[in-house]
Amino acid sequence: MNSKLLTRIKVDAYCDKHLFYGLTNLNDGFDDSRIKYFSEKDFEVVLERVKSLGIGIFGIEPWKNGHYYDCKVYESHTSDPTDATWYMTCFENFKKRGDNIVYAASYHIPKKLLSE
Repeated sequence: MNSKLLTRIKVDAYCDKHLFYGLTNLNDGFDDSRIKYFSEKDFEVVLERVKSLGIGIFGIEPWKNGHYYDCKVYESHTSDPTDATWYMTCFENFKKRGDNIVYAASYHIPKKLLSE
C-alpha cells in the first residue's frame, strides 16, 4: 500500500473516531463516499472538536442541493491551518448567507496523532 493511501486511511479513521462520532453524515452519494458532509449544526460540532483537539482545517467545501457551492482554504486567510480564527470566520460567513447547505472539510492531523 502506498504511503499516501495509508495516510488517507489513517486520517479518515482519526476523523471518524475523534470528530464525527454521534453526528449524521449527509452524503447520500452526491460526492465521493469517503467525504463526510454535515448539517450546519453538526458541522459546528466538528469545528469545535477540531479547535479543542488543536488540529486544523485545510479547506471547507459546502454543497447545496447536491451541487458544489463554494470553497474556502486556509492559505487565503492564514499560514496555519490550525488557526481557528480562519475556519470559524468562514463558517460564520457561510451561515450568514442563509442558504440550506451541507459542509465538508479537509483536515490537518499531525503525524504524531495518526500513529497513536
